[in-house]
Amino acid sequence: MAKTTVPLHRDAQAVAALLDSPEVAALISDLEATRWTGRPGYPIRAMVGMALVKSLHAIPTWTRTVALVADHAALRAVLGCAPSLDACYRFSAKLRQHHDRLTECIESVLASLADATPGMGEAVAIDGSDLPAYANGQRFLYNNGPERKTYSDPDASWGHRSAVSTRKGGGFYGYKVHALVDVATELPLAWRVESANVAEAPLVPSLLDTAAWRGFSTSVAILDKGYDKGQVYEACEDRNVRPIIPLMATQFVKEGKHRPPTCEHGQWTFAGSDAKRGASKWRCPTGACKPASVWVKADRLHTLVPRTTDRWKALYRQRGCVERGFGRLKNEWEMLPLRVRRIERVRLHVDLTILAQLATALAKARSASVPLAA
Repeated sequence: MAKTTVPLHRDAQAVAALLDSPEVAALISDLEATRWTGRPGYPIRAMVGMALVKSLHAIPTWTRTVALVADHAALRAVLGCAPSLDACYRFSAKLRQHHDRLTECIESVLASLADATPGMGEAVAIDGSDLPAYANGQRFLYNNGPERKTYSDPDASWGHRSAVSTRKGGGFYGYKVHALVDVATELPLAWRVESANVAEAPLVPSLLDTAAWRGFSTSVAILDKGYDKGQVYEACEDRNVRPIIPLMATQFVKEGKHRPPTCEHGQWTFAGSDAKRGASKWRCPTGACKPASVWVKADRLHTLVPRTTDRWKALYRQRGCVERGFGRLKNEWEMLPLRVRRIERVRLHVDLTILAQLATALAKARSASVPLAA
């Protein structure tokens, strides 16, 4: 028997299964209701299918997607036709105009995923990742020359990114996607696309609120050192979420003010936290001190899950899930390279990419729950 070399989630049957799922079928029905009288054009089902094919087959452009479908008999049979390139661009404009319906579809997929995956969203990781713009990103017109004043994508801006593998860190021109990712499944639950110069920390409350609005009860949020700011801790605690963030070497940290209480008997031990009180309890190692325990108010230096505990260390080791999630979206689902300009088009591209990933994960969860026939 010949070995299959095409990933299973990229075959024509997978596209058909996604189009027939209740969530995507509802999106098709909603978009059908927006049609106006005149030329009927290509079926909405076929156009939604083209958007799914683009992500499932990791194709960065509509041109290559149209060429694939035109040459792929199985995909043409699933879609019922081979839409033209102009039709795909018109459909993109239609989706931007009715973006609220696409958002409703994404939220319904996430709700079904939550039902199929108990505990989803309890522990999350938050981070931002670079999306270099589809534009001339050279800051200077020529070597040692004047700085460029205009770009082909005016919504993008200059930002900073970390070094990855053989790529050096530093400035880049483009956008950033800020995402809240479930630790267990490594799937995004909330995300925002902003210009590259938008700070990451102020977006944390919005991501947490979006996840809560979508029905996820988050108890722990894991973030890297770049989010070590008082406003992030306050935003998490106000929402009854425990922040897991390493400390930057600020002056207070250098002075050791983040360490547990000490006495002549040694360093005090952690004895639990009280979220309602907003403080953690510490005890004298021998119990000889009077009082033998004290409450330390929670703040940036002293969190309700202390950094010295095994629980904090175990939780922070899971932060890599958000990096892996970004890697899959960029490399397996073709969120990069961008081939669109302006932030509204970039946001639509990211939403369609994530919708394809989430819908595929939901289809796998449903197939796993159906018992095989004897």
